[in-house]
Amino acid sequence: MNYFRLLIYGLGVLLAVFSCVTEFQPGTVSIPPSLIIEGQITDQAGPYTVRLTRTADYSYKSLNLLETGATVTIEDNQGNRETLTEQAPGGVYQTRVGGIQGVVGRSYKVTIVTQAGKRYESDAEVLRAAPPIQKLYYEYTVEGESVVNAKNQGWNVYLDTKDPETTGDYYKWDWQHYEPIDICLKQETRDGTLIGFDCCSPCWDIVRCYSCISVNSDVNINGQAISRQFIMRAPFKSTSRYYLEVQQQAISKGAYTFWKSVRQLTTNTGGLFDAAPAIVQGNVRCVSDPATMAFGYFGAAGVSEQFIYVDRSTGQGVPDLDPPVTVPQPSACVICENNLYRTRNKPRWWAY
Repeated sequence: MNYFRLLIYGLGVLLAVFSCVTEFQPGTVSIPPSLIIEGQITDQAGPYTVRLTRTADYSYKSLNLLETGATVTIEDNQGNRETLTEQAPGGVYQTRVGGIQGVVGRSYKVTIVTQAGKRYESDAEVLRAAPPIQKLYYEYTVEGESVVNAKNQGWNVYLDTKDPETTGDYYKWDWQHYEPIDICLKQETRDGTLIGFDCCSPCWDIVRCYSCISVNSDVNINGQAISRQFIMRAPFKSTSRYYLEVQQQAISKGAYTFWKSVRQLTTNTGGLFDAAPAIVQGNVRCVSDPATMAFGYFGAAGVSEQFIYVDRSTGQGVPDLDPPVTVPQPSACVICENNLYRTRNKPRWWAY
């Protein structure tokens, strides 16, 4: 579940909770069918991705619907533009390799024309340069219980950077972990045994945290150091090194406000002192029909990146290993797919 599915789901659940004055009977919470937009352009080389889905009736079993057949265009204030290509199985639109690339100081927007003929546009956003990441580092910790076990051990990854002297700087941090795999397909037999099929080529699973929203501003620290910014916790699932890529993004005030609101909404528990639910205003609107709702955000961000290898050989005891997999011999190999969650392309800083 990504940020925007969490957002819409949170809206539905919270609206249901706060609207009940009689005994609550669980059921489907309806939100008008709305387009959900997720994407951005950066000053790093593409391809860039715009994801389009459409809300369905929300219940604990509901899913978003892929928005296929749309025409998606990214353009800047100097007349440069590119129409994105829809990727299989649909709903994901990408620029081409070597296509449009963000430039610091220019402004960017996305235009979407759906198959039904409705036109959506985002507000233009100026792309600002991101300060460099000065340091990435990690610390081994044991959380909670007094007895050390595989699941309460981990390595907290932190970041240090320096905020520029200018005011009005806003940040968002994202990360990606690449896990090398040998088995590209697993199947469970009737007796619970896992059967695996080898990858036909080198392959990596891509791990992200779609529900982790980490943002900050320079309101209280303008021009000062940002120290020990928490990024993520590497789990003790192996004694091998943990490869991590970290992005520091310079985002707009509008993007900061949006992501901060999404974080607050998706972490609300419905308690007495939680903020009341509200529609989180994104920057994309239906210009052909102002009454039609749209969710999400298209941003322009400067990016600085670094990588780190976390040494997990210092963990205590046996790691929290995945269940064993039996690979029958001989067996056919499985092609490593290139998608959001897996790649056959070697990660940028991969060294072993």
